[in-house]
Amino acid sequence: MSIAMTEKDFFAEITSVFKKNSLSSLLSKEKAEKFYMLTERLITENEKYNLTAITEPKRIILQHYADCATLTSLLPKGAKICDVGCGAGFPSLVLAILRDDLKILAMDATGKRVDYVRESAALLSLDGVSTLCARAEDVGKDPSMRESFDFVTARAVAQMRVLAELCLPLLKVGGKMIAMKGKNAQYELADAKKALSILGAKENKVIDVVLKNDEEEVSHPLILLDKVTKTPAAYPRPYAQISKKPL
Repeated sequence: MSIAMTEKDFFAEITSVFKKNSLSSLLSKEKAEKFYMLTERLITENEKYNLTAITEPKRIILQHYADCATLTSLLPKGAKICDVGCGAGFPSLVLAILRDDLKILAMDATGKRVDYVRESAALLSLDGVSTLCARAEDVGKDPSMRESFDFVTARAVAQMRVLAELCLPLLKVGGKMIAMKGKNAQYELADAKKALSILGAKENKVIDVVLKNDEEEVSHPLILLDKVTKTPAAYPRPYAQISKKPL
């Protein structure tokens, strides 16, 4: 399957959506071309790998590209980021297209997704992206990786109580975790307060991101956490324990 939109129409749509959502300063002709190439690849490879339920170009632009682009203002120049459960490369590939200064590790436990992200990054010459096929709870125990990232991102991975234990051990003290969430963000955050306290983090804020194009408006809240103390050595636990008995 190929993209059901001409390159000209795609450029018009992505330019319009980024403008409507105050993201225009991030976009250039070269970056728009990379997003077009990524969309072609996503739609084609999705038939083999089931990477996304969103396959219409207008919705890909709004709900994947513009959504992930909202993180750019939160990331300082040269930040070292781990994208936990990177899936189809959201937000890692989008951030890499828009910000070539970032150093991003796209990590997922599913090999075919990691292969897709690695190959996509190579195709688009995104030199700031590296990939790792591994489970976050294993990487969080690795002394060379533990508490080594400035930011950890996660999009549609798990409930906050579980997600916090997967992500926070990777984050250095003084760093920030950004969880891209849905309508239950506030409830999940409240439910995770004990976990955050145990794991060395505290709430920074919740940003209610509202995105729109000519046809729809969507809300995708961002939960921001500050890492304030080191995570105790006992965490992360094996995933069976994390999922069965969340903190």
